[in-house]
Amino acid sequence: MIQKSFTVAEAQLKLEFYCAYQERCHEEVFQKLKSMNMIPQAIDLIIVHLIEHNFLNEERFACSFARGKHRIKLWGKIRIVNELKLRHISKYNIEKGLKEITPEDYLITFNTLAENHWQAMRETHLLKKRKKFCDFLLRKGFESNLIYDKVKELEKASDLDTQ
Repeated sequence: MIQKSFTVAEAQLKLEFYCAYQERCHEEVFQKLKSMNMIPQAIDLIIVHLIEHNFLNEERFACSFARGKHRIKLWGKIRIVNELKLRHISKYNIEKGLKEITPEDYLITFNTLAENHWQAMRETHLLKKRKKFCDFLLRKGFESNLIYDKVKELEKASDLDTQ
């Protein structure tokens, strides 16, 4: 199969649409340009153009990413930080992105998710249930101290319910 080649102007226009559709990080744009078989000089030229014309902004990307993943996928801060690091986002932009999540929203999301998951679990063996519960919330990226405090609280509540 023959790979279509693009001129710098065509690739630039294509990437403007790509970045306008959804916030992108530099790494995604770089990979997209590489997949279009662009030479390194053209890639640099296009990325500079996108940054100058505000199509590409990593601070905006980090904020949008953190907000979206927390609100929609219900991720905790640890998972968000790890995913942003995976995309080569700077420490400054990661911290800026995390500020998009208010402590109140964070705790409300955590408590709602934890309580719903605890209620939905069918496991009857308490130790297995505790392990599955903790593993689920750790995978979601919440802090272990929050999780362990919550599991104790929910166990006490379920002990009171059974009495």
